Amino acid sequence: MRRLPDILIEPVVRLALAEDLGRAGDVTAMACIPEDARMTAAFASRKSGVLAGVDAVRLAVLALDPQARIDQRLNDGDALSPGAVIAVVEANARAFLSAERTALNLVGRLSGVATLTQAYVQAVAGTAARIADTRKTTPGLRALEKHAVACGGGMNHRFGLDDAILIKDNHVAVCGGVAEAVRRARAFAPHLMKVEVEVDGLDQLDAVLALIDEGAAPDVVMLDNFSLADLRTAVGRVAGRIVLEASGGVDLTTVRAIAETGVDVISVGALTHSAPVLDIGLDAL
Repeated sequence: MRRLPDILIEPVVRLALAEDLGRAGDVTAMACIPEDARMTAAFASRKSGVLAGVDAVRLAVLALDPQARIDQRLNDGDALSPGAVIAVVEANARAFLSAERTALNLVGRLSGVATLTQAYVQAVAGTAARIADTRKTTPGLRALEKHAVACGGGMNHRFGLDDAILIKDNHVAVCGGVAEAVRRARAFAPHLMKVEVEVDGLDQLDAVLALIDEGAAPDVVMLDNFSLADLRTAVGRVAGRIVLEASGGVDLTTVRAIAETGVDVISVGALTHSAPVLDIGLDAL
């Protein structure tokens, strides 16, 4: 599994630690734990799932005890079973206990995203459809959450407003029509930038398909809240000429049927906005 560079993770970890330590530091640890005390503990999963965020654990511990020894047993993307040991840490007890909650918050959150993503990927197994995330991420955690989606077998949609053009219904309304919005986007986009447009009905799809002869068609069409029948009709009309993405009304009970219509991509906001935290704990050894 590819890793995120520490330079992307560390600012998130340090901000979370600073939030927790507040103005005076961990007063409980200072009150109860001798300054030079050391402890050994294991980060272990309480439930089955997919691991993501192990580097956040490492960086949280090392931020407060640079001399800590970390024996990492599992990597991002690995399967977790109840009791699976992710890492064993030996560190200054005060520092370790102060870093514990930040480390657990991040690894639990990210592993939850990876685990939910895997469930969606498994639900469409055997079809041609791929599961993608959205920009409905926790502010400040986008790079980490999108990494977690990849750990679960999903693929990443655009990372922000700057790396791809995605024309939504409000853009279309301001431009005066879907075809005009796509023409403007095509004229603006450099050669490496993809253009996607959202359509909410087959009439708008037909207007987009008419742009093929002009050489102004988008790279991707998002079929927003289409019925299954309309999704199948859209796949037939496009006939592989443009990538089709289905969005809206997607959950684990509907995603298989959507995939079987023949769309190429299914984007799921729930991967990041509704993933439950995976239960991971810290056990003193």
